[in-house]
Amino acid sequence: MPVSETDLSNAAVPAPPVSRLSTIRARSLTSRLVATFSGPAGVALKFVFLGLFNALVVWAAAVLVSQHKWVAVIVTIAAALAIDAIYLARRKVPLKFLVPGTIFLIAFSVIPIIYTINVAFTNYSTGHILSKSEAIEQVKINALAPPPNGKTYNLSPALDKDGNLVLLLADADTGKTFVGTREGLTPLPRSSVKVSDGAITGASGYKLITGARLFSLDQELEHFRVPTPGGSAIHPEGIDNAVQLAPTLRYDPKTDTFTRIRDGLVYRDNGKGSFIATANGKKEELEPGWKTYVGFLNFSKIIHDPLIRNPFLRVLLWTIVFAFLTVLLSFALGLFLAITLQKKFRLQRVYRAVLILPYAIPAFLTILIWGGLMNPHDAILNHISLPFTHLHLNIPWLYDPWWARVSIIIVSIWLTFPYFFLVSLGALQSIPGELVEAARVDGAGAWQVFRKITLPLLLVAVAPLMIASFAFNFNNFNIIYLLTQGGPAAGDQSIAGTTDILISYTFKLAFQSGKGGDYALAGAVTILIFFIVATISGVAFWRTKALETLR
Repeated sequence: MPVSETDLSNAAVPAPPVSRLSTIRARSLTSRLVATFSGPAGVALKFVFLGLFNALVVWAAAVLVSQHKWVAVIVTIAAALAIDAIYLARRKVPLKFLVPGTIFLIAFSVIPIIYTINVAFTNYSTGHILSKSEAIEQVKINALAPPPNGKTYNLSPALDKDGNLVLLLADADTGKTFVGTREGLTPLPRSSVKVSDGAITGASGYKLITGARLFSLDQELEHFRVPTPGGSAIHPEGIDNAVQLAPTLRYDPKTDTFTRIRDGLVYRDNGKGSFIATANGKKEELEPGWKTYVGFLNFSKIIHDPLIRNPFLRVLLWTIVFAFLTVLLSFALGLFLAITLQKKFRLQRVYRAVLILPYAIPAFLTILIWGGLMNPHDAILNHISLPFTHLHLNIPWLYDPWWARVSIIIVSIWLTFPYFFLVSLGALQSIPGELVEAARVDGAGAWQVFRKITLPLLLVAVAPLMIASFAFNFNNFNIIYLLTQGGPAAGDQSIAGTTDILISYTFKLAFQSGKGGDYALAGAVTILIFFIVATISGVAFWRTKALETLR
């Protein structure tokens, strides 16, 4: 029977599947958003963001100009103009997407690397942070000391009409009154001040500081100096007294030297960021020094200074052993468990989930728990009875050098083996079963199949991951810092403990060495760590190229 056009138009059309409908709706939503932000609304938003960006650039350029950072000013302005040109152009669409990623790459990767390299070639450390001009002024301040028969003043901290801190001073001997600022000392007429018990209790045009605010001025008063003629100064001693200080050193800008006034000893620039003098066969150094470039001095210390070289070599050896054993033993354990749990059996998924738990729990929390189990005072592990005996362990887990190293390796394996378990489990499933069956038909035993087929094919996929894991454990700061803090202490009077690895040793150099921290030496060690890891990884990748022939 013929079908009319009306029947065809009224025929029921099957509805598309739900998944296809959701895909169509998602595409239509995306299309609508793209269309919306490609029109006038998108152009308006683009100009708003570019306006905010350029305002930020203007502010940054103004700050850099005030600090005379002319190279940075030029780079900032040039980069801003380039970004404006890219986003205002009708074409150059790929660049518009590449620019944000490039900016973040430079900000968070390139700049820190360049800064670290730059610091490694300086003497940047505690006592050598300021510029030379700032250091000279600080030395002058530090050289001020109370002279014989120096003047003393009754002090009243106050605020001037602009809200700046000033010192209202009354001479303890003559009763004369003054106002002291960071610029100098100015007499105050007695008619404009009120004095009680030798101290100023009121002054015209000034507001005395009282109450809780008065007792919070300790830090500010400690660094407050009122310069007076002859290079001397008035310095607060507490909140109610001040003393006159006279210089013990004299600076000569022509010769760039400091001379000690009492005996004429001359301190000269040693070219390494300090003023040095030799007296009675001993070198005397003025503090603070200043930051300056010293070339390869920090690298030379690592090679030639036994106080740095010996701990560095000891820490380097332990770092390599720690990373190697962690990767090797974790891989072996993970592979063994993967092979064991590869075939299906009852509660297989439960066992797999339990083995993955150490990997799922945050590492820092796991390390702290292990630290509690192994703590020197009440190690819970030592109170677990051995099987079939009533004996208890008596192991100094964290305070004996060798047991502390064993403890770190145990905890590190606990944290790492689930990763290799998952990787090995996936890699084993990709090995063709025909190869294994053919080997068994040819009479190969289980060990021969594993050694000749399973392991080589497994390493094709796992070897690069093992190299990456080695690099990670080479710089595994968390486990050292949270479990042993690098201890126990070594017997070579070094800040490097017996369990410190290079990264934790670098941390101690940066923040706990010398007078407080040696950031430049830490930067030099960081560069060496990079080259060591890069060399080991490069050699390992080169050696594993032979595995590619197995594919």
